[in-house]
Amino acid sequence: MAKVTHEFDLYGKHYALTTGELAKQATGECLVSCGDSTVNVTVVVSKERKNYDFFPLTVDFIEKMYAVGRIPGGYLKREARPSEKATLTARMIDRPIRPSFPEGFRNEVQIVAMPLVADQVNSVDTISIMGASAALTVGGVPFEGPLAGVRIGRNVETGEFVVNPTYEERDASDLDLELAGSATFISMLEAGAQEISEEDMLAAMAFGQEAIAAFCKEEKRFFAKVEEVGGPIVQRHYELDQPVPEVHERVWAHFEEMSAALKNADKLSRMGRVEDLKEAIRAEFSEEEQVEWGRAIPVELKSLEKHAMRTMVVETGERVDGRSATEVRPLMVKPNYLPLVHGSGLFQRGQTQVLSVATLGMLNEWQRLDTIEPVDGKRYIHHYNFPPFCTGETGRMGSPKRREIGHGNLAERALLPVIPSEDEFPYTIRVVSEVMESNGSSSMASTCGSTLALMDAGVPLRRPVSGVAMGLIQEEGKTVVLTDIQGLEDFLGDMDFKVCGTTKGITAMQMDNKATGLTPEILRQALQQAHEGRMLILDAMLDEIPAPRTSTKETAPSIISLSIPTDKIRDVIGSGGKVIRGIQDDTGATIDIQEDGTVFIAGTGGAGTEAAERIKAIVKVPEMGEEYTGRVVNIQPFGAFVELLPGKDGLLHISRVAKGRVEKVENVLNIGDEVKVKVIEVDEKGKVSLDRLDKPEAPAGPGASHEHNGTRHARGHRHPGDRGTGNGSGRQPRRHHEG
Repeated sequence: MAKVTHEFDLYGKHYALTTGELAKQATGECLVSCGDSTVNVTVVVSKERKNYDFFPLTVDFIEKMYAVGRIPGGYLKREARPSEKATLTARMIDRPIRPSFPEGFRNEVQIVAMPLVADQVNSVDTISIMGASAALTVGGVPFEGPLAGVRIGRNVETGEFVVNPTYEERDASDLDLELAGSATFISMLEAGAQEISEEDMLAAMAFGQEAIAAFCKEEKRFFAKVEEVGGPIVQRHYELDQPVPEVHERVWAHFEEMSAALKNADKLSRMGRVEDLKEAIRAEFSEEEQVEWGRAIPVELKSLEKHAMRTMVVETGERVDGRSATEVRPLMVKPNYLPLVHGSGLFQRGQTQVLSVATLGMLNEWQRLDTIEPVDGKRYIHHYNFPPFCTGETGRMGSPKRREIGHGNLAERALLPVIPSEDEFPYTIRVVSEVMESNGSSSMASTCGSTLALMDAGVPLRRPVSGVAMGLIQEEGKTVVLTDIQGLEDFLGDMDFKVCGTTKGITAMQMDNKATGLTPEILRQALQQAHEGRMLILDAMLDEIPAPRTSTKETAPSIISLSIPTDKIRDVIGSGGKVIRGIQDDTGATIDIQEDGTVFIAGTGGAGTEAAERIKAIVKVPEMGEEYTGRVVNIQPFGAFVELLPGKDGLLHISRVAKGRVEKVENVLNIGDEVKVKVIEVDEKGKVSLDRLDKPEAPAGPGASHEHNGTRHARGHRHPGDRGTGNGSGRQPRRHHEG
């Protein structure tokens, strides 16, 4: 097919869809751009059907550093493991695409989104969803499209919504809402917000739905151009797994037994009973039937379990654990759960339990990011771990999976709006949430546990955050919105809608929706129930820890900040870092010096204070009238140089070393003597002149003894900083006559 391009303008930005030139051996391909940001999206569908009872879809988002004119960091200088942002973008593409494929599709599908240009003005993530939809369509792959994704921002000054805001526009926004779906319904949502109200969020979602419909309309125009050039787009034929009537009838005969097996509040007991029933049903099929209907039997068993659970909810109003639709599971809240760590909190809701641990560090421990986004890094970091034991299973332990990265990002976005600024709290903050037990909503438990840990660590959060997961059941013409869903209700339900926020408003949301009938009224009800649920949870948290602790714990580094003149930075660092290393080695503190002269000093006990005093002494300029007890570090014919502060010398003129006339300074002072002096002048160049406060009488005659005229250090134990030879012709001081 020849190259086809469709260019259009929407909401003040220029877009283009192109196909027919690149990657022609792929099943489908589309080059999508916004401004100069360009992503190539390819789709390949395997020719053979896989012997799976699930849909084998893989989505990869491969960052290319050449897209921003950079060479990858690290030893290999090659793109390797995807960044967290790349993983999150792949998930963003996957979530609206996956439910749009027909039931029973078993051919393997791989979608690869590869950004070729990232112009640092327009983001490449949401346009990749439109690129995937276009590639699937021009490739003739059967799915419910077209689909599109948009980002919605809101100008904080005008209150106007912005579609696909630039990075600069996002900086001026109090909302970062990502939506994807078709022209008529939203199937995926991600949001971070500065505590905005439920009504404002609903308005943003409605505006986003309109924007998605506009992009889907442009996709259809693109497809019309493709057909003008290459003829009608014909959907390829892929054999689908079809229900087997006999299998359906025999399995669904056990509906009442399945309903009874599901009624159990304990997750593992319920799973055991359900699995025993499924095994008993399988045993009713002969070996020959199991071979013949190998994929149909597990599909029908899953369908039976799903229908039994959903029917129970819509007909009786009761859930499998006996709760009502709006009821939150029993809570357990324990801040300060672990000793010695900087902050910790254990949060449990039903059979979901998360232990969050906060660690405070220096600002120079912030996380540096090597991505195609114009973001250098972050100082608030949240990590979420979901080990196999939390669901009673065995499995691989190692690097985080996509789900863990996604859930960690959600909790991070939920708390980021309430994290204090660097000026208020000069720490890098890391929270790790360890899922100890899981039966749904572990990301929301992670958010609550992290709030506890941060408050326990003494982080002055603007307001505490709680979160809850909402569900939806649409069955037999009835709709029920569920508060605080558990794993089964997420897996077999129509919606997983997570909402986080404070008493003031929403800070983060995430939604995956399978229901095409998700109306604004249902969303409003879900947000209202979520508000009630998270307020109940927040009250339980505040009963245990009403506010952040007023100070950090003794085990946490105490960070002192001070400002020094920029021309003194070199003095504090010293040649080759000698001075600053010496202070850190002597005190045990950690020191970070910024280019603007801001110094952050971290240490436990009194280490930070000691290091701060030493730095202040280095940068301090003696002032007129100040008195010091200094040490003689150099002697010249015209006087003695006295070290007032580390690296700060003043001149005690020969006429001021004693009462009366002194022939030679050495007749009164030796190097290493301690003398009490007063600053009598600091000239415009910073040179300091001194007067001796405890002047002795001048020696009676030439060459008279002066052993007792000053307090001398014993010979052989000279201070490491001594300079000169003491014979009147010693070497010049390091900073001759400087203040």
